[in-house]
Amino acid sequence: MPLRVGLIGCGNISDIYLLNAALFRDFDFVACADLREEAAKKQAQKYNLQRRSIEALLASDDVDIVLNLTVPEAHAEVSRAAIAAGKHVYGEKPLATRLTDGVALMEAAKSKGLRVGCAPDTVLGAAIQQSRLRIDAGEIGRPLIGTAAVLGHGMEHWHPNPEFFFKPGAGPVFDMGPYYLSTLVNLLGPVASVMALSQSGFAERVVTTEGSPFKGQSIAVETPTSIQALLAFKSGAQITFLASWDVWAHGQQPIELHGTDASLRVPDPNWFGGEVSLARPREAWESHASSGDRFGQPNWPADHPVNANYRGLGLADMARGIIDGRPHRASGEIGLHVLAVMEGILTAAEQKRPVLIEQGCERPAPLGDEEARGLLA
Repeated sequence: MPLRVGLIGCGNISDIYLLNAALFRDFDFVACADLREEAAKKQAQKYNLQRRSIEALLASDDVDIVLNLTVPEAHAEVSRAAIAAGKHVYGEKPLATRLTDGVALMEAAKSKGLRVGCAPDTVLGAAIQQSRLRIDAGEIGRPLIGTAAVLGHGMEHWHPNPEFFFKPGAGPVFDMGPYYLSTLVNLLGPVASVMALSQSGFAERVVTTEGSPFKGQSIAVETPTSIQALLAFKSGAQITFLASWDVWAHGQQPIELHGTDASLRVPDPNWFGGEVSLARPREAWESHASSGDRFGQPNWPADHPVNANYRGLGLADMARGIIDGRPHRASGEIGLHVLAVMEGILTAAEQKRPVLIEQGCERPAPLGDEEARGLLA
């Protein structure tokens, strides 16, 4: 019997989760809630769900898992409330905006024997899983160095309400960093220590999003918007991580890894597909499409698919993990480790010192094709 999911947080990201639910076998949405009644009403009508208050949803006997899609600052509070109500919880990234809150959440879940899952689940997509297979097969040899770069010019030109992106607990490290850092952890294992520098290129941002009720308003920037970090992995790999919303244009690859035997390019980890490229000694780059692999075929936007977007895959894997009694891959443990790395990066930059990462994690098992097929409806 599929596990029953109650959604808290009916904002922009909720549509793709609700749309993709039909793809998966082991969970069904039953209800939704939001502090904004109109947002909950809209999604309830659109996807044939019961609209409930947050308190009623948490108390519901017909909800096994709470999907937490609230704003980042509310992630820890809502997830803790779900755990206290006896529900498993799967949430959008980051796990929390403060490491102490993430630790408390994981301890609460452990004490009750409940599961915590955390986005991103793009790490389970075809491109990153293909990259993982190549690394595990030794095709690049021992990973030595590399770069990961998420560079652009902020959210104020496209998001209808971008203010929270420039507040503590957001910025490019906390907002986009989880995609890149979770991918690196899946490919290389956990991070041991970090060093970093940071700055903010602009004291204010002006909202220019067409149709936004906040268009023309200024946003005070309260968190660094350009960060350069050096990540030392327990495996010995050393990766330069660049994250900035102060960049107008660039030519950086999303992720490029260099080993003793070859080099590997991994596509944008915000999506599930893309081309994986390999360069062996003294040879040109060879590109390998993932569009023919499971969870690599473009499906988004629905009217003109150009990207593979299977958000909800991590929730499906967690539901199957609960049913089968095996670990799930987009786990709270990895979310906590990534949170520690992100907070460590900002601390290292602010205090101008290296930071050791004490919250470790296990590298999750790869998602093979047979197991991936078993998650589908």
